[in-house]
This record gives sequence, structure tokens and C-alpha cells, in this order.
Amino acid sequence: MRVAVLQGGRSLERQVSLQSGQRVEESLRRLGHEVHHVDIDHGLVSRLTALAPDVAFVALHGEDGEDGTVQELLEVLGIPYTGSGPGACEQCWDK
Repeated sequence: MRVAVLQGGRSLERQVSLQSGQRVEESLRRLGHEVHHVDIDHGLVSRLTALAPDVAFVALHGEDGEDGTVQELLEVLGIPYTGSGPGACEQCWDK
């Protein structure tokens, strides 16, 4: 399975996200998956379109990954992903 591990981002929790993403990548590779490190930035749409992953593993912390933004983008692109949908993320983010 081709898995895009989304990580990094621009929040203050960037380093924690990168560490989480690295651990996820290691585990998925051990299980035999084709894993791609995707540090989110302005080129995210074109990279995901070119990569055409079977699934995106969301290893983001802070805004973008927890506020529903990335989940909404993944739904628009038709890419299945891990975790909650954009509506649930948005509601939980707005504490």
C-alpha cells in the first residue's frame, strides 16, 4: 500500500509532528508498505496528486492537522486518511 505520512507543518508543534511521522514511517516500512514522507507546505496539493497515495496518515499536530484543514483537502482530493473528519476536527479545535 502506498502511504503518504503527512507531518511537519507550520505550527509550534512542528518538531513533535516530525518525530511522530518518523516513527509511523518506520513502523509502516517494517510492515512492507511503500511509505512517503510528506512535510506539508504550499506544494501539498501537487505533491499528493503526483504521489497518488492509497491512504494518507495524518501525523500533524497543531493547526492544519487538528483544525480540519488538511482533512478537508484530502476529501476534496479523494484521498482516504486516518483520523477524524474535518467537521469533528474543527469542532474539537474550537475549544
